[in-house]
Amino acid sequence: MGILSFFSKEKKATLDKGLQKTKESVFGKLARAVVGKSKVDDEVLDNLEEALITSDVGVDTTLRIIERIQQRVARDKYVGTDELNRVLRDEVCALLAENENGADTGFSLEGKQGPYVIMVVGVNGVGKTTTIGKLAYQFKEAGKKVYLGAADTFRAAAVEQLVIWGERVGVPVIKQNMGADPASVAYDTLASAKANGADVVIIDTAGRLHNKVNLMNELTKIKNVMKKIVPDAPHEVLLVLDGSTGQNAFEQAKQFTKATQVTSLAITKLDGTAKGGVVIGISDQFKIPVKYIGLGEGMTDMQLFNREEFVDTLFSGM
Repeated sequence: MGILSFFSKEKKATLDKGLQKTKESVFGKLARAVVGKSKVDDEVLDNLEEALITSDVGVDTTLRIIERIQQRVARDKYVGTDELNRVLRDEVCALLAENENGADTGFSLEGKQGPYVIMVVGVNGVGKTTTIGKLAYQFKEAGKKVYLGAADTFRAAAVEQLVIWGERVGVPVIKQNMGADPASVAYDTLASAKANGADVVIIDTAGRLHNKVNLMNELTKIKNVMKKIVPDAPHEVLLVLDGSTGQNAFEQAKQFTKATQVTSLAITKLDGTAKGGVVIGISDQFKIPVKYIGLGEGMTDMQLFNREEFVDTLFSGM
């Protein structure tokens, strides 16, 4: 059973508000795709393809969605444009389901010996530290004892920001001096967390991409050192991506999945962009489950990703 499933009414309101810009953009494009048409024909599909691509769903994923709709139209013989919304929702949900993006799955702590370890990766500026703070808050609200590790020792601002979040949430942050070995920080964090009976450890890491070989070596070293304390650590490698960067988020995902074994995704800043379609494309292209989406600056504005709720909200009102 997962953890951190809560706030149903507030969650729905936050989701509606957070996806508003994307909804308005997608609505306009899809409305133009079917204007003057009574059935889904080749022209409607061409227009729909353009609408999805320009909504940052991505070319490959868009073509997969269009192919699914074509098969539905062929199977059902006649699909009117008034049914297109339902068909589109069905097929996008099915696509996300294939990538194990379920309903409020979150991270499961059951059956784990020692603290549950989450290593967080991502470039600077995507909301990585903020995501860690919000995760820590949600775990603590669920009654878990949380430790944070400031292993991004190359930027003073990163350590300072994590310490501030630790104070806000009320959880300890393990840190060392600037320029210290990140693996040493991770080791100290897990050792302290284990000695004090922590349930969850979240490790921040440096977000440099200019040298993929160094990044890969650094992340591998952190993993190996953590295993000395908790043999099966890290239990999750969470990649944080900025949804407002659209196609650039695809490139970041590509680079980090080459550098380390990413097991889950958090996509942030969806409230300030019309590029929410990137969630669908990234999930489809990388076959990595989206666990969390960021919809604002507030402590509770990061939600567990639920494919049905996301798709329903995205296409509601059409």
